[in-house]
Amino acid sequence: METSTLSSKYQLVLPKSIREPLGLKPGQRFLVRPSEHGIELVPCEEPSALRGFLAGADRDMDGIRERDERV
Repeated sequence: METSTLSSKYQLVLPKSIREPLGLKPGQRFLVRPSEHGIELVPCEEPSALRGFLAGADRDMDGIRERDERV
């Protein structure tokens, strides 16, 4: 288990043994939120990384849309 110290500027350094296997890069953004046992860091995806994630999805919405019942 690795440790890190909070600096006077409230910064943490992620140990190399943590960031390398996860492929974390300098400047990468994280969602930071409290959890039951501490702090949770979730890497934010760049919009370009999301390109194509819906490839192959059925775009036919005719059977899904509800009818407009307004008269």
